[in-house]
Amino acid sequence: MALTVLALRAGQVVGFDELIDELWGEAPLKNTRNSLQGIVARMRRSLGRIGLDGTDRGVVRTVGNGYVLGMPADRLDANRFLQQAREGRDLIGHSPRKAAELLRGALAMWYGPALVDIADGQRCRAAALRLDEQRRIVQEDLIAAQLEAGEAGAVVPELKQLHAEHPERERLSEQLMIALYRTGRQYEAIDTFHRTRRRLDAEMGLLPSLHLQRLYQAIITQDASLSH
Repeated sequence: MALTVLALRAGQVVGFDELIDELWGEAPLKNTRNSLQGIVARMRRSLGRIGLDGTDRGVVRTVGNGYVLGMPADRLDANRFLQQAREGRDLIGHSPRKAAELLRGALAMWYGPALVDIADGQRCRAAALRLDEQRRIVQEDLIAAQLEAGEAGAVVPELKQLHAEHPERERLSEQLMIALYRTGRQYEAIDTFHRTRRRLDAEMGLLPSLHLQRLYQAIITQDASLSH
């Protein structure tokens, strides 16, 4: 887990105390500093076995009262995912097919939940939640690109599954309503809105956003702006 904490802050010094708190929390060992040094020594040896310099002058360096992982950002999976996701998102409006290609590539970097094999440290938990949220956003961005490219029929099955798994995400409700409407299923689009409205009210005491309400009205009136 120590390497994960350093990787999440690559290029920045992570203090000894911060690492100790992440590794042992409220149940520290009697000599945590020595234990931490032992973990870092083993980490360096492991990195050396895969071709990285396993000394203090290598990728894991001691700096002041902490350690730093001196590795280029693009060598880390999380950073490569986020960068490619940003590039794809920026292309949705004017090059949706290229955007979809980049977004699919970003999602292909995932093999399961973020940091699933890492111990339950507070910082790692928070980072895992952020990364998993970014993954969901990229899934929605990919669907947005496909809708922009005129592929409404292709995304309906996936949207139905995602909407069932995450009914609280209004963007999925919006995308499903649009996809259904564009494939000639106006009644199902309207029903999706009402099911979303009922769930938001029952589970969170909320009304649908104004944006979702306006989309509902546009579907009812068959607004020409919904066509693609």
